Amino acid sequence: MMVWAVIVGMGILVFLNRYVFLEPRLPLRLSSNARQFLGFAVPGMLTAICGPIVFMPDKQLNLQWDNPYLISSLVAVGLVLYTRNTLLSMLLSMGFFFLLRWWL
Repeated sequence: MMVWAVIVGMGILVFLNRYVFLEPRLPLRLSSNARQFLGFAVPGMLTAICGPIVFMPDKQLNLQWDNPYLISSLVAVGLVLYTRNTLLSMLLSMGFFFLLRWWL
């Protein structure tokens, strides 16, 4: 019962949080500094999620040449910088990762 209460409570909290900023009739507006600050939230969160996966795939630091996560992430960064196309870079780097996992 407590788990369902937490799920419903978090759902209500997320809905209200989105509603306040997306409802055009509400007079609440963020300043340009706040909007600029929130622009860093997504890259920071993705880095916090992906960093341990890339650098610690076996629960210990692995910076060796046979770490497919590290090599594939470097290839993904290179593809994004070269192509400037997110979808193409994601698909190619995923294909490279699966080939590398199969080969190593």
